Amino acid sequence: MGSSGEPVLSPAVVKLDLIEATPETFKEFGQVIEASPDGEEFGPRDAQLDLSQGIPRFHIMHLEDRKLKFSSITHHASVTQCLGSIGGHVWYLGVARTSIVEDPSEIKGVNGAEVVKSRCGHFYLPPAVDDVLVFRVSGPKFLKLNRGTWHAGPLFKEDSMDFYNLELSNTNVS
Repeated sequence: MGSSGEPVLSPAVVKLDLIEATPETFKEFGQVIEASPDGEEFGPRDAQLDLSQGIPRFHIMHLEDRKLKFSSITHHASVTQCLGSIGGHVWYLGVARTSIVEDPSEIKGVNGAEVVKSRCGHFYLPPAVDDVLVFRVSGPKFLKLNRGTWHAGPLFKEDSMDFYNLELSNTNVS
């Protein structure tokens, strides 16, 4: 029993199947961007970005010890984000579809979930564990996450990896 007399619940371990990230399998969450010929005009195979809510930041993100497990998930409610491994190494990303709520008065919740107000002021429904999928990303490509897509990772088997990351300059602040 916890200090308030409530039973203490242990977190459950859920094993998720891996899905290879392709333009077709990932389309509900964003885009898989692959190489295109130099000089090709902008089109639907290019990242369809929304960085209109602030100053874009493109940087190399060095990550260490991001093994193939996670216990939390996050989303960017106002913008898209792009991630890709430097060198085309294999990596993984847990995702769930966006659940941003534009008008909380019209939403009662789904499967018992309650609408939550974020620290930034937007409303959302937390994703259910059953709604989380894990994608395997291999080769010279990157993922563009749609606005509001829940994500956990990047995750990988190596001790460390470097990633290209395009997001807003204040993503980790707001």
